Order: sequence, then structure tokens, then C-alpha cells
Amino acid sequence: MHRPDMFTAWGNLVCRRKWWILVFSGALLLGALVSLARGGTLTTGSIQGIESDRTQAMVERALALPGDSSFTLVFSAKDFTVSDPRYGAAVKAALAPLAGDPAVSGIANPFELPPLLAKRMVSADRHRVLALVALKGGLLTASRAYPGLRARVNAGPLDVAATGAVAFHHDLDVTLEHDLLLAELISLPLALLVLLAVFGSVVAAALPIAIGALSVLCGIGGVLLLSRVTDMAQYTVNITSLIGLGVAIDYSLFMVSRFRDELARGASVDAAVVRAVETSGRAVAFSGLAVMVGLSGLLFYWGSYLATMGIAGALVVALAVLFALSFLPAVLALLGRHIDAGRVPLPPLTMRPGLWHGVATWVMKRPLLVLLPTLAVLLLIGTPFFRLRMAAADVRVLPMSTEARRGYEALKQWFPEEVANRVLVAVQFPDGEAFSSERLGALYDASRRYRTLPTVTGVESIVDIDPTLDRAGYQQLAEMPPAFLPPEFGLAMKGTVAGRLAVLNVLSSAEPASPEARTLVNAIRAQRRVGDGVVTVGGQLAHDVDATDFVRLHTPRAVACVVAVTLVVLFLLLGSVVLPLKAVLMNFLSIAGSFGALVWIFQEGHLSRLLHFQAGPIEPALPILLFCTVFGLSMDYEVLMLSRMHEEWLRTGDNTRSVAAGLEKSAGLITSAAAIMVAVFIAFSLATVVVVKAMGVAMAIAVTLDATLVRVLIVPASMRLLGHLNWWAPAPVARAFGRWRAQHDSTP
Repeated sequence: MHRPDMFTAWGNLVCRRKWWILVFSGALLLGALVSLARGGTLTTGSIQGIESDRTQAMVERALALPGDSSFTLVFSAKDFTVSDPRYGAAVKAALAPLAGDPAVSGIANPFELPPLLAKRMVSADRHRVLALVALKGGLLTASRAYPGLRARVNAGPLDVAATGAVAFHHDLDVTLEHDLLLAELISLPLALLVLLAVFGSVVAAALPIAIGALSVLCGIGGVLLLSRVTDMAQYTVNITSLIGLGVAIDYSLFMVSRFRDELARGASVDAAVVRAVETSGRAVAFSGLAVMVGLSGLLFYWGSYLATMGIAGALVVALAVLFALSFLPAVLALLGRHIDAGRVPLPPLTMRPGLWHGVATWVMKRPLLVLLPTLAVLLLIGTPFFRLRMAAADVRVLPMSTEARRGYEALKQWFPEEVANRVLVAVQFPDGEAFSSERLGALYDASRRYRTLPTVTGVESIVDIDPTLDRAGYQQLAEMPPAFLPPEFGLAMKGTVAGRLAVLNVLSSAEPASPEARTLVNAIRAQRRVGDGVVTVGGQLAHDVDATDFVRLHTPRAVACVVAVTLVVLFLLLGSVVLPLKAVLMNFLSIAGSFGALVWIFQEGHLSRLLHFQAGPIEPALPILLFCTVFGLSMDYEVLMLSRMHEEWLRTGDNTRSVAAGLEKSAGLITSAAAIMVAVFIAFSLATVVVVKAMGVAMAIAVTLDATLVRVLIVPASMRLLGHLNWWAPAPVARAFGRWRAQHDSTP
């Protein structure tokens, strides 16, 4: 007696236990809602162990600096200058409510500092001043205290804007929440409209939307729960929603479509459910596995926020598969033939199946004529990727409407040194004090050496306070008793020297992620000695170099693993050695196009006015996140199309007929699925945070290229050229696959 395969058995179980499955799904949703209500702890993301971050942490500990736990207030007045007594009185009054707050560790403003230091906090036109508010605890603790503190700053006759790390973190949180809500409010109706055009029925169209919403809610709930025990970047929630919504609706589309087809052939409701699970359910399971395999490539970046984004993405995809194979079939079993209730008079979305057959036949008659130009177009679209520059996201990813961005722009205009690109140089001496005659001489020499490097515009350190002093003058200061030092030196020492540690900030005109920035960082790191001290390098420019190197170092292994596991999964589905290799190459073509578009649009700014963003280097997470996601998503269509072709091949043994019939049966569904994906991703392209916008646009382009040029033209053309070789496997491998399939499969 033939044993039914696992998908047939699961379909029968769902039909028998549909109410229990609905209760289980409800319990998962309830747990997700509880997690959403409790919230989580999201960060800006970090990469553990890189030199720049180690240096930053060492300096903050040694000098007791607030680091990221601070914010800057930019005060401005149109009608009077800092010479007017009203200015100082207004600034002091605005800061007074913060002075006694237990969350505040210190406040600095130019009206209470020595003239030499106060001068840097007053703009050249004397209409603007800065105040620095340092908070206790880490960035997350400071961010929780920030909204209340900011609300208590009343500048009276002055205008005020807050910026800095804490303000950026807060405004990014608020903006991402707004972007997520906006994207979902737009994407769900768009997806529903596409589904109505596909099914022509309100009930059938509403089911994938419900599965998408259920998957995303549970996925976000899981992310917030995980954020309590590991580092989750703020973007993770938005990326989880973007991926989860797209795949969940697609998987549900496959299932509902097959269920309706089986009913139309005269099957009973339970038989239609079982058949949908054992056919489309198999494709959903393999597609979901392929997407999770792609996202699992991010685990090779362990120790960084990329790894946790991979976990979050894989989680929401797993939930999408789970609900598509359990909750959805249970609902279909209950609805039965009411699945077509609520008919709507909308034109069908896709072309007639015969036209798809005609397209496939036409392509296969002229495979080289179709294949070569199409390949050339895709490769041309991908060429801008060779000009990729990467830099960590900063306040410039926020729109101008946010206060943190407005404050940054004010700093950039009136206090350019405050936002200048810096390389943080920490010199750790083996013992004793850094503030000694011999060591100040060595620091002086290092400072003057750094000034000669290309793109360097200045150096800030204990040996750069007074331009009238030479090397001997600074050495004489080191020999003076501390009580006799000028006041500005005493204050400057708090931020530049502590025990055996000394700090120099090298200011540079180099743009982030530019070759000049990398050259500068490498030049400073090339000489690891200052006197008897050891140099380590941090700062934003060094962080960009380190983050880029971290990604490049781990990418080959991540890509190799994703490709290898994908090949195995596709072999287990198809039994062919050739088709998995071809599928991987097809995926690389789609990814190449989206990568090229990413650089052309967001780095080079060709559509910046249309999409409303400021061009700049690409966030290091984006390319690898895009690769892992798109590689997996492309398998959705590959698995669906090749599964249908494989069925025809097993039935007829004719490669040409199998390709044409497979394309004819799957192209309409692929077009519909792609339209839904694009609708979801385009909605996320309306985000105001550039990272989320770029991800949405790049994924929409990747899916569009994949569903049109790749699936409709390149796949049939290449399969026509390969002929029977498509289905080839070495004899021992083919026999092993046959035995494995006999144990796990049922006859179609």
C-alpha cells in the first residue's frame, strides 16, 4: 500500500483538526499582541569587535565622556547677538530645568566657559550658540529620558533645535514608526486591489491580506521579544514587515489559487484543500525554505546587527509558511465554495494562458536572439554597482522635517567644525601619565605629522589648544603644577587626557566612504607608535572603513553557503543537477540589476527629486541584506515555474512542451505574485528614512526584472538551449533521488 507523502498527510490533518489550528493561530496572535504592547529595545545597530568601536568605548570610559549619551542644542536669535544680555539670560533659563534632573550628568554652554573654549560654541555671525547636554547611562537609557528633557527646554525669545546621537535615535524611532504605518496603510489596499483583479472575489482576495497581516504582526512581536535579549537594529521592524508582507501574501495567493482550481475541476472541499496543500503547499514550503536559506546568510555576520536582522527575517518567513500551510487551509476548509463570495466586476490582471504559451514558443524558436540581448540589458543595468561606496547611516538618513536633521544642518552651516569628519586617534601609554614633558613632545610631533596628511584640515588635542605655543612651550606646561595651568588647559584635559591615555581628533575634508577617507585612516594606522604609546583609531570615518571591511570579509562565505544550500534544496525538489545551477545564475542576474539600480539611484542621486531623498554612500547592511532577501524571493518564482515544468516533464518527457506548458500554467500566477510584491515594496519606497526607501525601491526593481526579463525571456530561452540536459543528473545521484522521492512523495 502506497504511503501518502507528508504534505498529503498534513492536508488531511488540517481538514480534521481545523478548529484546533484556528485556536493555535489565535494564541500566537494573542502572544504577538502582548509583545507589541510591551514593546522592545531597538538600537541603531553595532558591529562587535571592530577597532573603531573598541577605540570609541575605551576613550569614553577613560575620559568619562557621554559619547552617544548626549544631545546638542542649537540656539539662534534673529534680532540680537550673544553680546546682548538677553541672549545669555535666555540660554541659562532654557537649560535651568535640566540642571537638577537626575538623568543629566552635565551641561556646557558658552556663557559659563573660559573665553578660549566658549569661542568655539558661538557662530561667526554671533547670532547662534551651542549647548551640550550629557546624560547618564548608555544610549538606550538616555533615549528614554530624552523626550521629557527636550520638552522642558523653553528658549523664550530664542529659536532652538536639538540634534546629536540621542536626538537622532529618538527621531529615527518616531520616523520609522510613521514610515511603517504609512507603508502598511498603502501596501495593503494596493495588494487587495491586485488580488481582486486576480480572483474577482472579495473573500478570496481578503484571505491573503489576512495571512499577510497575521504573519507581520506575529513577526514584529517576535522581533520585539528578541530585542530584549539581543541587539536589534531599529530598521529590523520595517524590514521584517516588508519581507513578511510580500512573501505571506504571495504564498497565500498560490494556495488560494490552487484551491479554487481544484474546486472548479469538481473536487470536494476537503479534497481541494488536500490537493492544494500537497501541490502549492509543497512549492510554498520549498520557497519559504529558499528565502530562509537566503536570509540565513546573514548569520555569517555574527556579532553584528546583520545577523539579528537575518534571524528576524527568517522568523517572519517561517511564520508566513506556517500560516499558509495551517491557518489558511483550515479557513479554506471552513469556507468551502463560499471562497468566491463577493464577486467584483474587475478586468483580469494577467494575459490569457494561450498568450503565455505563444510567448514561450516564440522565445524557444529564437533562443539565442532572445537570450543575448536580454543578458546584455541586465548586465548593463548592473554596471553601476562597480562604483559602490558604503558608509554607516547617520542623521542624514532623516528627512528635513525632523528636528535632529534641522539641528544637524544648522551645525553644518554655522559650526562646520562640530560636524566635520573626524578620525579619533587614541594613544595608550604603557604606564605613568600621558601629560608629561616627553609624551607631550611625542603627541606634538604626531599632531603636526597628521596635519600634513592629504584632506586633513586640522587637529584637536591637548597640544593644539593655543596656536602661539610651540613644542617646547607645551612641554613646559607639562612641568608646571596643575594649579598654575591656564583654565582652558584644565578644561581641555578633561576631554583629551586621562591617566596614560591621550586623544587626538583629526579633522578631514574627505567624504564618508570615499577613497580619500580610507587612505587617511590607513595612513594614521600605518604608524602605530607615538613615543612609547600605542595608537588605535576610531571615529566615523574609521567606523565606515571597518564596517565595510567587516562586510567584505564575511561576504564570500555567506554567498557561498547560501548558494550551496539553495542548490541542495532545489535538487531535492527537482532531481536535476543542471536546473539548480541555472536557477542560481538567474537569481544573480536579478540581483545584479537591483544592485546597479541601488547605486545609480541612491548613491548617485539620479531620481532624488522624484523620490525625495539626499544622495550619498550606501549603508553597509543594504547590499548584503538585499542579496540575501532577493536571492530567496527569486526562488519563489523559480520554484513555482520549475515545479510545473517538472510535472510536465515527468508526464511527457518532452523538454520543449514541458517548458511551454509550465510557463503557460505558472506565468499568470507569477505575474500576479510579482504585482503584489511590487505593490508592497513600492509602498515602502515612500518611507522618509533613506535606508527603508532604498530597500523598497531595490526590491521592487529586482522583482520586476525577475518576473519579466528573467522568467519570461531568459528562463525559456536557456532551457530551450539546454534541452534534455535540463533534467540530467549522474546516474547514482538520480537513483538516490528516486529512492528519496519514493519515500517522501506521492504520485502527482
